[in-house]
Amino acid sequence: MPASATTRVLLVDDDAAVREALAQTLDLADLTPVTAGSFIEAKDHISPDFPGVVLSDIRMPGRDGFFLLDHAQKVDPELPVILLTGEGDIPMAVSAMDRGAFGFLEKPCASRDMLSVLERALTTRRLVLENRRLKAQLEAGDPAARLIFGSSAASHALRDRVRQVARTTAEVLVTGAPGTGISKVSEVIHLTSAQSRMPFVKRAAAGLTPEGLLAAAAEAASGTLFIDEIAALPRETQFALSDLLEQGPGARLIAGCTGDLQQAAQTGGFHPDLFYRLDVMRVRIPAIAERPEDIAVMFRQYAAQAAEQAGLRPPEITPDIIAGLMARDWPGNARALMSEAMRFVLGVGDNAPAEGDLGLAEQMAQVERSLLVAALKRHAGQATAAAAALKLPRKTFYDKLTKHGLRAEDFR
Repeated sequence: MPASATTRVLLVDDDAAVREALAQTLDLADLTPVTAGSFIEAKDHISPDFPGVVLSDIRMPGRDGFFLLDHAQKVDPELPVILLTGEGDIPMAVSAMDRGAFGFLEKPCASRDMLSVLERALTTRRLVLENRRLKAQLEAGDPAARLIFGSSAASHALRDRVRQVARTTAEVLVTGAPGTGISKVSEVIHLTSAQSRMPFVKRAAAGLTPEGLLAAAAEAASGTLFIDEIAALPRETQFALSDLLEQGPGARLIAGCTGDLQQAAQTGGFHPDLFYRLDVMRVRIPAIAERPEDIAVMFRQYAAQAAEQAGLRPPEITPDIIAGLMARDWPGNARALMSEAMRFVLGVGDNAPAEGDLGLAEQMAQVERSLLVAALKRHAGQATAAAAALKLPRKTFYDKLTKHGLRAEDFR
């Protein structure tokens, strides 16, 4: 589920004036209020796949907020419910926390306090629904969900593209910056395809002779032949590959490239006909700089894999460590993050901050800076576009750049 879909707030209050005022506050914060004046009106919205959270008054005629909380817990124990309390209700609200409430707010409450709690609850809900979706895909045997990590929109788009390409039998060109995992994504395409039970044969392009190409194609049979860094394929082997593809059905070709293959074709460094045949189906892997929100997810997955391979118990990944990781640029992409996870598991890493070195303010500052840098990189230093992507007023955006010593023009 895209993150933007998890914005609903089921607002339950029997006082129409209060309900209307709260709904207006939610609207102004780009949230989606779903209003109800009683438990009876609210209960039909509460379901295991409700893409939002519940904000309910405690004191209502008939079935009150506690009854609603109990009902929500039965339907979905992971659905965040926030209770609105009067001054005298605080002891009851604290008790409700023990019964599963996500939090409580004392009426009247400042808008910023309410929105802060709601944002935390919505983030929690978003992660719960995302984990459920990925688990369902894993149980359904979806290699794209199992092997391509990340919960960002870019990662969703990459998995969808892999599934789309896998359904065809056409040649594929997989591109990305060094370290993004071209070989891995190519194998996921194979595993998701109808040829998944057939061989997946990998060859490096550099030094591959026409004879070696034919032998690799024969080994792949009716499976998949992956040629890495296709731009380095010798000239005579490029012609042999073009002829092989013209001959008709055999192994499916997936080519990987970290450079500009189109430029090479235009300047005579690569066979143009072969390039245009490969370029029919292209899969581009986004760099980590384009999806910094995936760093935590990817690092946890890599650390778990590394611990399993080493026969060790995974060490605790603290907020300090995640903040330190997110403050870095990761030019080596997934490969560098994977290596860092291995060092971390083995206890020899020296780049992530030690537990307790950073306070909350420092962690938040590091995360904020990394998101500003990522937005500026994505939009080539265009401050207006970067501010819009982060949903910040331009003045606030520029203030934050100054705070972190950043200049938009440095990213153009």
